[in-house]
Amino acid sequence: MAELLRVLVLNQISANGLKRLPAERYQVGKDIGQPDAVLVRSADMHAMTIPASVKAIARAGAGTNNIPVKAMSERGVPVFNAPGANANAVKELVLAGMLMAARNLPGALRFVAALDARDPDLDARVEDGKKAYAGFELAGHTLGIVGLGKIGCLVADAAIKLGMHVLGYDPDITVDAAWSLPSQVKRANSVAEVLKNSHFVTLHVPLVAATRGLINADNIGTMKSGAVLLNFSREGVVDNAAVLAALQSKHLGWYVCDFPHGAINGHERVLALPHLGASTREAEENCALMVVDQLRDFLEHGNVARSVNFPDVSMARESAWRVAIANANVPNMLGQISTAMAQAGLNIHNMVNKSRGEVAYTLVDVDSAVQPAVLGRLAAIEGVLSVCYLPSA
Repeated sequence: MAELLRVLVLNQISANGLKRLPAERYQVGKDIGQPDAVLVRSADMHAMTIPASVKAIARAGAGTNNIPVKAMSERGVPVFNAPGANANAVKELVLAGMLMAARNLPGALRFVAALDARDPDLDARVEDGKKAYAGFELAGHTLGIVGLGKIGCLVADAAIKLGMHVLGYDPDITVDAAWSLPSQVKRANSVAEVLKNSHFVTLHVPLVAATRGLINADNIGTMKSGAVLLNFSREGVVDNAAVLAALQSKHLGWYVCDFPHGAINGHERVLALPHLGASTREAEENCALMVVDQLRDFLEHGNVARSVNFPDVSMARESAWRVAIANANVPNMLGQISTAMAQAGLNIHNMVNKSRGEVAYTLVDVDSAVQPAVLGRLAAIEGVLSVCYLPSA
């Protein structure tokens, strides 16, 4: 019987997701020593000492800034995430944010909460006070979307159905996203074009060097007067100081975000939510199901799908003996791997190799069992980052 695979769980993960790891193959829990893999949602892994036994990390969500991805790449450890699994939840929150800003609902709610329920003139005060909270309708206004992944496409579709015009920008749009993008979306050529021409601007980009401070003091002033800025991507994408200055000058109408911060909290035109983007039962379950399936396929078969640091690699099983090798993406690695196997008397039945950036990944099916000494020789090749032996259970 195959040795149990050990999975350390760092956060509350959907029970239906964890059920995808059968007890006869997996030991799963929050107190697992020497784990083969880690399942995480929000726990900060940068300060953790990640055991050498870890072969993979899976985040039940889209962003991976709580995981030391670069360090894991250098160890040959794939980091999986669940892009798109929470897309509908985020889309609905974006729509809620637009509606709350357009109709001035936060201010109206504060006004009603401050009324004295025992006041005999309550009705008159309501009628007199409501004039201060008149808003506008979404229909006919332009929504600018920066980032046209799964979430951006869903937001675009919903906005069009609400009668809005949509302007979209994404220099790295994927083929799948392009196919799912409504034809009514007008293509912008830059972030600047989106900011200049939109009444609402919503951001759906990852936090990387190129997007940090994407909205800043240099460009926020180009937005339409009274525009609404929505950020449900990552806090660092927007410069909070620039937002605060634009709000205080009344150039920016509202800032709606999922990231409370001391610099902006308390401003009457800031609607900051406590990171609720993926906080629905459905999204949490969808994320868990997706990453658990990816993790299991990797641990049992070496297949990689939706990793942020490894190439997508999948190969149907044609042998009971499989070796998965991650290595630096440099010349002659495949030659050295093949030579080491040939010298050990192993016949390669099938092989697939792909690369992504500085990492290359190879799956090799052979016709006989691989001895530990051979695995050791493969691991000792200069440039090899990790070696996993995956015999059929």
